[in-house]
This record gives sequence, structure tokens and C-alpha cells, in this order.
Amino acid sequence: MIEVKNVSHAFEIGKKGNKTIIPVIDDVTFSVNKGEIVTIVGRSGSGKSTLLNIISGFIKANEGEIWIDGIKVSDFNEAKFADFRLGHLGFIFQSFQLIPSMTAYQNVELPLVLKGINEKERKERTENTLKKVGLYEYREHYPSELSGGQQQRVSIARALIVNPPLILADEPTGSLDSETETNLLEFIKELNKELGITFLIITHDETVAKFGDRTIEIADGKVLEGSR
Repeated sequence: MIEVKNVSHAFEIGKKGNKTIIPVIDDVTFSVNKGEIVTIVGRSGSGKSTLLNIISGFIKANEGEIWIDGIKVSDFNEAKFADFRLGHLGFIFQSFQLIPSMTAYQNVELPLVLKGINEKERKERTENTLKKVGLYEYREHYPSELSGGQQQRVSIARALIVNPPLILADEPTGSLDSETETNLLEFIKELNKELGITFLIITHDETVAKFGDRTIEIADGKVLEGSR
């Protein structure tokens, strides 16, 4: 599902003539198989979030290749990658990234609006997805009227709405208490088994790391030996 080949990236800081190069990702290679739940772990500053942003096309790597579902995406320009994300990738964020002025229904429906799906199909898919995550009765609630766990489920529903083969998650349980975290992880496992969705999860939480089928450990921008 994902192939990362010899990817390196560095950030430039400072003004012209006085720039400093800061290496973040150094010759990283690993793969994620279809249907796996893989966690990427590492201390703060290890490069794991940068790596996720490179895989999802929000940052273009200086070197290397990224393949997703057999498609070489590292050659895409920004517009082409944006189209690709709408049809192939779902995202779950620690801070939920819900639009506060939109209801749960509208937040989940949004990717379909962006794809230009007609209203009848949007309604059917949005309602079915909200039912799937157990939040249909909360569809008219705004994010501020929902608990942390409910907001994260809305976020998952939004990720699911385009039927993506791959979901990328950045610290998805970081804002949740331990009980809600356990419930969310069980729900992700259900989605993985029932729908065959591949999950790549960034985390520093030991519980989340052990929950995956496999763990890739990153330190100082490198994948540690034996963790691929």
C-alpha cells in the first residue's frame, strides 16, 4: 500500500546569504502492506510527523520516492496531489480539525462537496457513515457540543466518507482520556477488519504503538534497524 524509498528531507531557516540547513529525514526506506495497521513511533523531534506530511503530499521531499497503492505520488505537483488525497486518503488528527461553524453532518459531508458529488448521493453516504461511527443522532450537533471521543469519531467519519484504501493518523488519541482511547483503538481495529482499510499511525503513546500489527521506530530522522 505504501512504499517509502530512500526519502530524505531538510528544512532551510534564515535569510538569503545566512541560511542554516536542518536535516529532518535521512534516507528513510520502509513499506506498509495492504490491510495492515502500522504505527510509527519516535520522540518529539524525531521526524515522524514530517515523514507523515511527506507521505501525504503536504511536504515535498528533497530526495527519494513515495508510492501509494501502486502509484508514484512523489512526482505529483500540489494540485494533482490534492486531487489524489480526495479519492485515496483519509486523515485523522490529534486536534480533530473539525470546522466549528459546521455541524457533525456538514463536517463529514465536506469531502464529498469538494469532490462535486450530487446532493442525493452526499446525503445517503453521509448518513450511512455517521451511522457506522454511531453518531447519527448527533448529526446536527456542532463540535463544541460533542465530547472529545465523539469529535474524534466525526473526524474518522470524515476520513471514511470517500471510501479511502488508506487512512493516515497523527497522534489520534493524544487529546483523549484512557477509556476513550481504548474505545477508539477498538473502533479502528473494527474498521480495519471489516473494511480492509490500511492505517498508518504516528504516535508516541506506548499503548497505541503496541496496538498496531507492526511498529516502525524513528530516531534522529532515521528508521532504526529491525523496525521495518
